[in-house]
Amino acid sequence: MFDDFFLRAVVAGVGLALTTGPLGCFIIWRRMAYFGDTISHSALLGVALSLLFQLNLTLSVFAVAVLVSVLLLFLQRRQALSADALLGILSHATLAIGLVIVAFMSWVRIDLIAFLFGDILAVSQSDIAVIWGGGIFVLAAIAWLWRPLLASTVNPELAEAEGLRPERARLLFMLLMAVVIAIAMKIVGILLITALLIIPAATARRFAATPETMAIFASLLGAIAVFGGLFGSLRYDTPSGPSIVVAALVLFIISLLPLVRRAGTPAAQQRGQSS
Repeated sequence: MFDDFFLRAVVAGVGLALTTGPLGCFIIWRRMAYFGDTISHSALLGVALSLLFQLNLTLSVFAVAVLVSVLLLFLQRRQALSADALLGILSHATLAIGLVIVAFMSWVRIDLIAFLFGDILAVSQSDIAVIWGGGIFVLAAIAWLWRPLLASTVNPELAEAEGLRPERARLLFMLLMAVVIAIAMKIVGILLITALLIIPAATARRFAATPETMAIFASLLGAIAVFGGLFGSLRYDTPSGPSIVVAALVLFIISLLPLVRRAGTPAAQQRGQSS
């Protein structure tokens, strides 16, 4: 029999994987991997501010992620720099500011390793409630935004002409990213959140013939990675968060083997080219 902490970790990890699957697909399709890195790095600034002002950790991380997303949209519209340059500046600046603030708080003992790489084995029942509650909200929002998000991914001009308001859909998608990063930080950590978003979705692309099946496969593959990573962590006494990401990477490598047949329908090929 497994201990309660291990079962809580499995339940929390599966809840997160089911949420990150569809979201990760849009990150792949829209080529927003660097954006995910930027938002996840800003989470450390949220952690530092929550400790400095004694705020709720999850809400603080979410607020900072939203502010960074809005700031990025504002700077992109001013067209002062290219998108990748702005992402690089915001990513490293927020991470560095967070580290500097933490360094000044000598009266607070902080386990940076846990924030950077996660500690899924320490999740509580309240954490599970936040993860599943936030996950259900995110999945419901993605289902509601599915058509405008998909249309704007394929052809933004056509989506605008059809009245689907792609800019609004993009902003809401960024807000959903902020929600997921806020609830995922405790499980896989700031530095590994993007990996859990991207790797299962990239693996699912090898097997899916439609966008909908790719989203479902990404969630299932993420859940398998959680199981594999946690059992590997238990068996070999390795860090749980990185072990989950390694398990996801193993699944991705397996999908690249010649014996694994890639879905060959036009829909799947179109999604593969867009990534």
